[in-house]
Amino acid sequence: QVQLVESGGGLVQPGGSLRLSCAASGSIVSIYGMGWYRQAPGKQRELVATITSGGSTNYADSVKGRFTISRDNGKNTVFLQMNSLKPEDTAVYYCNAYIMVTILPANYWGQGTQVTVSS
Repeated sequence: QVQLVESGGGLVQPGGSLRLSCAASGSIVSIYGMGWYRQAPGKQRELVATITSGGSTNYADSVKGRFTISRDNGKNTVFLQMNSLKPEDTAVYYCNAYIMVTILPANYWGQGTQVTVSS
């Protein structure tokens, strides 16, 4: 059994910052890629940023230069530092991780955390 628990969402004014965290727990053998996705009302879930176990990162064009993804492998945790937030960043943010539990790896999702950017 694996759980991904997100924290750090909330309400912030345009131009502000938030830091999201996602901790994985359970019978984890190893964690491969981790990432953040978001879903705004009426829209499909979209990739925000991903990071490999070796630290290679990938970002959506809409967040490049504003968001930074990082991870602490020792704590099975991934972070998303969000700066210069815009109203269009408003969405539910989901943590994702590709985790080896027994023999085969599988994809896991967190429950989501709301980020609202508004004045």
